[in-house]
Amino acid sequence: MLCINNTFTDAYFNIAAEEYLLKNFSDDIFMVWQNEPSIILGKHQDVWAEVNIDFVRDKHIKVVRRYSGGGAVYHDLGNINVTFIERSNNLDFDKYTNLTLDILSRMGVNAQADKRRGLNIDGLKISGSAQSIHKNRVMYHATLLYSSNLEYLTTSLESHNEQLENNSNIQSKIYVRSVKSPVTNISQHLANPLAIEDLKALILNDFIDNNSENKQYKFTEEDIKAISLLKDAKYATEVWNFNEASHR
Repeated sequence: MLCINNTFTDAYFNIAAEEYLLKNFSDDIFMVWQNEPSIILGKHQDVWAEVNIDFVRDKHIKVVRRYSGGGAVYHDLGNINVTFIERSNNLDFDKYTNLTLDILSRMGVNAQADKRRGLNIDGLKISGSAQSIHKNRVMYHATLLYSSNLEYLTTSLESHNEQLENNSNIQSKIYVRSVKSPVTNISQHLANPLAIEDLKALILNDFIDNNSENKQYKFTEEDIKAISLLKDAKYATEVWNFNEASHR
């Protein structure tokens, strides 16, 4: 398994990186990464039904549609993302949920999974996940709320009826709606919270140390160029991020 400490924090780049790794690598991959403030939409969601457009524009929060389905999530530098990409002919997405639970357990966090593979502490959500398949490769990614701005999270994901009424493009459309849940930060449940940079390193090193076949991988110049091209052509465009009808 290739273990990647992705230090880029541009959401457009990072969502492009996931598709690039899914479609262009044959190795199994584990990637740890963060985004600057952004809303990450599921592939088949309607931005006007999910996002407080005025708020995200005022706060310069990016809106990015990802390759996988599922609901909308908020990212910032207080959130850690983990991505698993593997070759598999026997789909078992619960495997990745359990791997994420194992990571948290080794941190001293007692979390539980729900039926949608979300993770909770005492009924409060700390992680949402989504999945996608490309040929014989699967991708599972999850958020880990550690020290995020929960006020921004809640407000940015509160869409308003006026948006729906004033946007004629969404009339009579079928789209995936997010399931709202109360949230908490993992750091609030730790006796001695780590700095998030140290936690990110701990998670990555845990995977490298657990299996002698796992090795660290750093994006090459060719990787960065290819990801940047995909970002510019797709993930940084208004057509991809705001025109849900084009993704069916």
